[in-house]
Amino acid sequence: MIETLLQTILQQLDQPKKDIEHNLRALLSEAVAKMDLVTQEELERQQTALKNAHQRLDQLNEQVKTLETLLQNKK
Repeated sequence: MIETLLQTILQQLDQPKKDIEHNLRALLSEAVAKMDLVTQEELERQQTALKNAHQRLDQLNEQVKTLETLLQNKK
């Protein structure tokens, strides 16, 4: 009888803990969802794309310089 009473009390104490944990998880999930976050993979993809764009820009700048030199020499 005492053991049953003790188990009942422990169960009643455990429920508010579970409720609080559930509510905190929900709040944290909502807060994270509102943040403008990206995954590490997406960040790495964007860094690679930016690096490629810089390389292409450098190539195009070299082509422009070459063409400008050709135009200067023709004058």
